[in-house]
Amino acid sequence: MPCAMELPSTPDELAAQQADSAALKELLKDPSRWHSIPLLNYTPLHKLKDQTLVRFRGMIQDMMDPEIYLERYEVKSADGIKRVQEGKYRDCLKIATGEVIDYNADGNVHGERRTMFVVSVPGLNDWSKEHEKQCCPQIDLASLGQSPSSAKKRTIVGEEDAMDVDGVSETTFKRPCLKEIQKDSEPVGASKSSVLGSEYLLNSPLPDRPSMACMVKVYDEFDTYQLNSLVDFVGFLSVDVSLDAATLDVDDCENLSELQAAHPSPFLIPRLHAFGVQVLPHANPLLDKSLRQPTEICEESHPTQLAVHKDLRMLLKLCLFDDDLAAEYLLSHLISTVYSRSEMQSIGKFALNLCNLPKNCEAYATKLYTILELLLPASHYMPMTLGTLNTAAFAPKKDYETNKLVSGVLQLAPHTHLVLDETCMQQGKLEANGVHAVQHLAHLINNQELKCDFQYYQIDYQANIPILVLSEGRSMLPSDFVLPINADAKAVELVDESLKAAHHYLQPSRLQQFRKYLTTARTSGFNVSEEHTEMIQQDFVDMRKANVKSNADDLHGLLVLSRLLGIARGKDTLDKETWQLATEFEAKRRQRIQSLPKSSAQMRN
Repeated sequence: MPCAMELPSTPDELAAQQADSAALKELLKDPSRWHSIPLLNYTPLHKLKDQTLVRFRGMIQDMMDPEIYLERYEVKSADGIKRVQEGKYRDCLKIATGEVIDYNADGNVHGERRTMFVVSVPGLNDWSKEHEKQCCPQIDLASLGQSPSSAKKRTIVGEEDAMDVDGVSETTFKRPCLKEIQKDSEPVGASKSSVLGSEYLLNSPLPDRPSMACMVKVYDEFDTYQLNSLVDFVGFLSVDVSLDAATLDVDDCENLSELQAAHPSPFLIPRLHAFGVQVLPHANPLLDKSLRQPTEICEESHPTQLAVHKDLRMLLKLCLFDDDLAAEYLLSHLISTVYSRSEMQSIGKFALNLCNLPKNCEAYATKLYTILELLLPASHYMPMTLGTLNTAAFAPKKDYETNKLVSGVLQLAPHTHLVLDETCMQQGKLEANGVHAVQHLAHLINNQELKCDFQYYQIDYQANIPILVLSEGRSMLPSDFVLPINADAKAVELVDESLKAAHHYLQPSRLQQFRKYLTTARTSGFNVSEEHTEMIQQDFVDMRKANVKSNADDLHGLLVLSRLLGIARGKDTLDKETWQLATEFEAKRRQRIQSLPKSSAQMRN
């Protein structure tokens, strides 16, 4: 049943609704209720006022220490009248001019909240951003209920008792700005060295594709949040100038860097006090019901999944030197996902190495990637040059000086496709950082886990990042499937024309079909009946008789491939035809591998 209740527009309204929290949770389950809420990702801060209802979509990059705050506190006016004020969903304690907080009142209630450092999805491709922006409601400043005069915040510098922050320590923000602090400090050099740069504070996993950051404060179910997960928060914006560490009295601060990292300027990194959250199963905005989808320009007939599969396979074949088998494996890779985990395995991963690429096709890998990024919501191209390996930070690392988890290029959201280009690799020496980079990549490929360096120990966090390696010979990295390209000579000559034709083929309506198809296929379920389980077991026994080298890994690879081939063709259950297709493809792939030079790096087939 539709709920007559409306989403709260202020923290005070939310406090009044807390008595009926079940109704509020039901309200938040209705995706249409999220449509009119401004997306902080695409709305300039100057269009939003403090305490405005907003939402922010992104990846949890770091989780900060617990914070104790005044959830409810007593306020006393000059004439001795007392009242109780709610402190939840606020950074600054709300008091009127002339009022003081009674920190010793018996009625004061302390609560705990956690801060999630959330960055907009790393590697989100341009078309995804543009579509999300189109779905974002346009903000009319006059429509915002709160005006500057009604906002209970400090507006005059001379007001002494206007606002306290996190009143547990009775610390008030001082009035001097950063320039005054720097002017009063003694050594100029020391002052500058203690100021953290905006790039460090924003902490983007992909520095060349910077993300927006937001510090999201959550109030319950702390254990449900996972590092690197995709989330969409709704809550109240907090951008009071007093949140900036530059406005604090730092004379007695033991660690200025940690203070600045915990309290960056709210105009660089805004705060959001969340009361609603949804974990996003994917980053594709076309299939997100919580976004108000723009009206289609023209209503076209919706083709079947099998028809879209056929068109997409034809496109990939055109881009892969007319190699039909390579197109099948690349399509399987694009819809792959880790769908189950055991103690020893991440089941469903499909790390693919397309090797034997023609040497005379200049910049082919980057040209292929320009096609892939048009199809995928989030992806990242990484040239495997010595410079990249030796200098880039690959894994997240804890900085105890600032108490931040400094991101690395492998800290990506689930289903962000990582394309590694080994065709640009040159001879030279891998330094220590380069060796660690290769180790981190290999660990991610083999286990779909990301190692985070906490200096004295390392922690593995689950990942779900499909990895495609493009190389001329066998890759130096491990993979689940190695497929040498069987390039048609004529197709090699015409590769540039073929790629131009592919771009021309990708008209807007067809692009939308492909984008929806890939995400739908990846999130589809698939079953294997008992009857077909027996068929698979018998086939494996026959495989072992024909080739004693066949092992459990080969069977696992066949199961993963057959599942993806079935899903790609719109099936939800394994059948004999799909299983035979998988065994046929694997036989062809192994034949190709036998023709590769033996001197290439040894790896799993």
